[in-house]
Amino acid sequence: MSTSEAPGQSRGWDTWQVRRTARNVAFLSPWLIGTGLFFLYPLAATVYYSFAHYDGFTSPELTGLDNWRYVFGHYPMFWPALRNTMWLVAVMVTLRVVFGLFLGLLVTRIRLGAGALRTVLYIPYLAPPVAATMAFAFLLNPGTGPVNVVLGKLGLPEPGWFNDPTWSKPALTMLALWGIGDLMVIFMAALLDVPTSQYEAAGLDGAGRWATFRFITLPNISPIVLFAVVTGIIQTMQYYTQPLIAGRVASGVIGGSGQQFEPGYPAKSTLTLPQLIYNLGFQRFDTGSASVVALVLFALSMVFTVLLMRRSSGLLGDGEGT
Repeated sequence: MSTSEAPGQSRGWDTWQVRRTARNVAFLSPWLIGTGLFFLYPLAATVYYSFAHYDGFTSPELTGLDNWRYVFGHYPMFWPALRNTMWLVAVMVTLRVVFGLFLGLLVTRIRLGAGALRTVLYIPYLAPPVAATMAFAFLLNPGTGPVNVVLGKLGLPEPGWFNDPTWSKPALTMLALWGIGDLMVIFMAALLDVPTSQYEAAGLDGAGRWATFRFITLPNISPIVLFAVVTGIIQTMQYYTQPLIAGRVASGVIGGSGQQFEPGYPAKSTLTLPQLIYNLGFQRFDTGSASVVALVLFALSMVFTVLLMRRSSGLLGDGEGT
């Protein structure tokens, strides 16, 4: 009896598995379609175009490694853009995370006027990037800007800011720190979620402020710090609008679309990899070389993210083991 029913049971089990798989695929279909259309297909097309001569109008022609040789060996704007992007990732992301954490600690400790302080610190983040960058460029104008006027009255040096290659990236970093409201709110929520019982136990043990922060606060908010670093790196690797607008305003080229403007003013110091992608693909109509730069940008973002995630998982594993 049991042997005669086994084939039927097997077919019934297989049918149930097929229906279950089909149902799961149906639920996942919006994600699968979106990922295929907006990630996998563009990625595959970018890889293909990086090995082809393509101007966006005629049919692409495979040229092997010519685009890669041109970008890495003959395109004069690639290496300055790569250095600038790495500088912004190392300095801007670090300072934003540190400053955002500091402001988060500040607004959680203050009792009088905390709501007004949070509002004042968060409002700059809501400013549109183009408007905020233009306002910042006028404030830091080396000749008439109020910042240099105040510095001059105090007898301090008056930098050229966006007109000086030495100070252009620090000026962009100041702009990024001015709009730090998003990280402040994220860190504030994480800090308020730390158990107060741990702080009370540390106080009974006589732990100081630094020891409390190092051994209680920081371990509890470490996932949020990792989130801030990873998202900060990804956003900075895509940094386009602010350096481009700052260079245009500082150089005086703020006209309409008919004016040609080479990004990177002054002296390629504000040039970033996303600007190269636009310059090559939509101004020079060299889609193949633009695809090479896009793949470099994608690879760097993936490497940074994977390294940070692996390091974080190792640290969390060590902590759980202890």
